[in-house]
Amino acid sequence: MTYRVCFVCTGNICRSPMAESVFRARLAEAGLGDRVEADSAGTGGWHEGEAADPRTVRILEEHGYDAEHVARRFQPSWFARLDLVIALDLSHLTALRRLAPTEEDARKVRLLRSYDPSAADDLDVPDPYYGAPDGFEECLEMVEAASTGLLAEVRERLEGRAA
Repeated sequence: MTYRVCFVCTGNICRSPMAESVFRARLAEAGLGDRVEADSAGTGGWHEGEAADPRTVRILEEHGYDAEHVARRFQPSWFARLDLVIALDLSHLTALRRLAPTEEDARKVRLLRSYDPSAADDLDVPDPYYGAPDGFEECLEMVEAASTGLLAEVRERLEGRAA
């Protein structure tokens, strides 16, 4: 049985594709790529069908990550097949929990930076879209830091499942 994680930001062209790419790399390094599926989506549909922002692509490629991506909008019906829905900031968390058809589905939604102990109370990954290029580097650093803790939780959850 495949464990499924979906990363969600606003337009699905900056933060969430970055998180998806980094987490897929972590899964491959951990030998879990065949047991865990990671993808991403946006709370809005403004960029559906578009590639990731060129600045996201550049940062990912510079750091050795896959940058192939097509934006899409998160659909409430996806909750039924997802194990975790990872929001990149509090506005996404709120929107996703409102979309959740059940309380159980709402409990699947978590903030990415809640998996980074160094984040303390600053759990938002800032949107780099309207900022300077270094905002994309900062975003990647936050995503990488949180991916370690997220991987540990997913690995723990997998221990109780049949392979």
